[in-house]
Amino acid sequence: MKHYSLLPSCWISFATPFFVGLFSVLLLGACTSVPFVMPAGESNASVTLTVSAAASLQPALEAIAPQFNQAHPDIVAEYNFAASGALQQQIEQGAAADVFFSAATQQMDALEEKALIASESRQDIVSNRLVLIESANAQTKVKNFAQLKSADINGLAVGEFRSVPAGQYARQVFERLDLLGPLQSKFVFGNTVRNVLSAVESGNAELGVVYATDAALSDRVNVIAVAPKNTHTPIVYPIAIVKTSPNPDAAQAFVDFLTTERAQTDFETFGFKAF
Repeated sequence: MKHYSLLPSCWISFATPFFVGLFSVLLLGACTSVPFVMPAGESNASVTLTVSAAASLQPALEAIAPQFNQAHPDIVAEYNFAASGALQQQIEQGAAADVFFSAATQQMDALEEKALIASESRQDIVSNRLVLIESANAQTKVKNFAQLKSADINGLAVGEFRSVPAGQYARQVFERLDLLGPLQSKFVFGNTVRNVLSAVESGNAELGVVYATDAALSDRVNVIAVAPKNTHTPIVYPIAIVKTSPNPDAAQAFVDFLTTERAQTDFETFGFKAF
């Protein structure tokens, strides 16, 4: 049986090279990548920094954040607030962080010994004081740290001795004044200095030991006494860039900004002492 084409022979002779050419063009287009150009004004070049900072720094850093954003609109700082000891452990375990801002030198020293921070970037930013506080409704009659030995109280809130710098400083004071034994059964431990403050505010503990900067934030506690300087090591807040930071230049810009007069003034507003 014969099959007849419904198209004139001239059409067939024309269509064959036409469709072959069309197929070639389509194939070429499918295999050729066309670069995508981001429209002007839609580029997203900002760098996000993870700043692991001691909980006691939270109010000051949150107040400073808008100023830093204004000075460096291409850098966004995201904060991870916790006890310095907990932050140290996170960094040791490989948690993402660009900057570590500690409430004590001990945790920074530990990371430096393990080569986990850029030593050349380390510097002290501010200092603090340790104070004894009581609930605004309490009537403990305690006027100084030494009187804690015979104080008729049920609870003394302090930071965890192993992980919270404020607790470590408090322990130094207790040891120096021979208070650690007499107070052992009265300690109410908090995993951050903020928890210690809350325990006294709520009345779960009549007394507590916190930083002066934390006590200044609350109208529900009274400061009884300041720990004598010779009873504990200086309360220094060091900062450094984490060695594995993918954004070392942006991290350095953040560290540098905290040393400016503008930032130091804000720290002083919250009770810190500038260097």
